[in-house]
This record gives sequence, C-alpha cells and structure tokens, in this order.
Amino acid sequence: MVVSLKEKLYQMFILGTGEYAHTALQNGLGGIIFFTKDIQSIEQFESLITSVKKDSIIPPFLAIDQEGGRVERTENIHHGKKYLSAKFAYEKGEDFLTNQTKEIAKELKSYGINLNFAPCVDTNTNPKNPIIGERAFSSNPDDVIKGEKIVSKIYKDFGIIPCVKHFPGHGDANADSHLTLPKISLSLEEMEKTHIKPFKEAIKGGIEMVMVAHLHCSCFEKDEIPTSLSKNAIDYLRNKLHFDGVVISDDMVMKGVSNFGEVEACLMGIRAGINLFIYRFADKNTIDIIENVHKIALDDVQLQDLIEKSYEKIINLKKKYLYK
Repeated sequence: MVVSLKEKLYQMFILGTGEYAHTALQNGLGGIIFFTKDIQSIEQFESLITSVKKDSIIPPFLAIDQEGGRVERTENIHHGKKYLSAKFAYEKGEDFLTNQTKEIAKELKSYGINLNFAPCVDTNTNPKNPIIGERAFSSNPDDVIKGEKIVSKIYKDFGIIPCVKHFPGHGDANADSHLTLPKISLSLEEMEKTHIKPFKEAIKGGIEMVMVAHLHCSCFEKDEIPTSLSKNAIDYLRNKLHFDGVVISDDMVMKGVSNFGEVEACLMGIRAGINLFIYRFADKNTIDIIENVHKIALDDVQLQDLIEKSYEKIINLKKKYLYK
C-alpha cells in the first residue's frame, strides 16, 4: 500500500471525537482519544469504537487517560465505583496497585482500547501543585520508579501501550498547564536527580511512548518555549536518555502552548522532534491546522523527512500492538 505524505502526516495526530473525526480517519488519522462524554454505556462505547475502526484506513490508536482517581474516563459506566489515584493505590502497597492496574487493563482491553496515557511518572515535589498532586505515585523518585515498573508491565502484558508522562516532570510546577505556561527554574542537575530520574528508568525498562509537557524549563530553554516545542528538551530525551520510541505532545489546545499560533506551534513541535500530537477536538479548526501543515510540507524537504521518520516510529509501534 502506497501511503501519501498527507496520510503520513495525519498518522501523527490523535484527535477527540467530533464532527470531523470521520473525515480525518479517512485521511489517515493516527487515532482517537476518548473522554468521559464519549463513554455513556458499554454498548454505546463499543459501538463508537467499532465505527472508528471501520472509518480508519490504517489501524488507529484507541486512546484514553485512565489513571484512576480524578483522571478516570469510564465513570458513567461504573455508577459510583472509582479506581484510586496513583498516590493512594501505591500507598496501599504493591499488591493493591498490581490488582487495581490489572482491573483497569482488563476493562480497557474489553472495550478495545490499545493506548492508555498512564502512568504519571511526575515526582510531586511541590505541595501547592494544582495539577499533579495525587496523580503522582510519590514525592520520592525511587517510589515513582517502583510504581511505574508495576503499572507499565501490566498494560504491556494486556497488549495496551503505556505512555509515561509528563516529561521532563510536572511535579515542581505551581501552575496548571491547561491554563498557562508553568515555569520550572530548577537546574538540569536538580531536574535529573528528582524529576527526570523516573523517565530515565522507564526508558531503560523499555517504555515505548513518552508524553512531553507544556512547561517552560529554564534548564532547556532561556526563552519561554514549552518543552513540548523545545528541540533542546527532545534532543535530551533522544540523545542523553537514549529514547528511541514515540514522543507525543500533551493536548495541543492547552493554554501552555496555544500562544504560539496554531499552525506555528504544530510546526515547531514537528521540528523539535514530536512524533505524535493530541488535539482534543475534531473540529474544522483542527483539520485546517493539519491541512496547512501539509501545504507547507509539500515545499519543505526537511519537514517531509521529519514526517517520514515520525510515521515510521508510529507504524512500528502499531505493528507491535495493533496489527494482530
């Protein structure tokens, strides 16, 4: 099958559901991310997943943020039963964390989900952190590493791709990147000791997807550029941590990244080394962003090369998990 440049570019996007999702899937969209609003009942959700698969020309990532606690997307189905967040599950002991993760993995697998944006491997060092808190296993990086090993292995055993987030570590932030661009002023040495350490261990353990945060880390960039658009940060991930898998952005509609201009942010991300982007909307605006990037890529050999490389990484990961 000959895959066009446009289809390869569309593979680099995971969108939410919406009126343009169908069109995007037929153009080669990489996948769909499901939120609570998309999951009203088991039958309805299974039928939604079936239609997404039917519309796809390349097997799609069927993705979700199912961490437990306050980030749980299947609550309409559960009718009040909640999974514990990473912190509380970890505090109950390794057996509890293992059993709960198996329960989550089994549930997701039964719907057909093949990618979970979990576990969070942020080390939550800032008690005033408005966005991480109990989503982190611990404020101690060694405990975070233990939690990650358990959770990632279980997802892989169930044929679900785990994705560690939010590189290089959102744990010291004092602001929410959904609303603004948080600034982290720690030295690289401090970042490595506490925040980057769990990512380094996850990569050594064979993790295949890393999500990059919309944070301004002064150890990577003097200017206010988020790590998600920072070539320095992603080069560090590739060259210093030897990560060879898929680098994915956090949601590109978050305020932490949206000040750069929509098409410009996307181009900066590709040039920095992002392979896969999340946009929570499948609206005309999002499709326009992708189409505009495609137009620019037609006359830009370097951009074409980056799209090609990302496409290869995405397809290799899909072959391992989805082509079965």
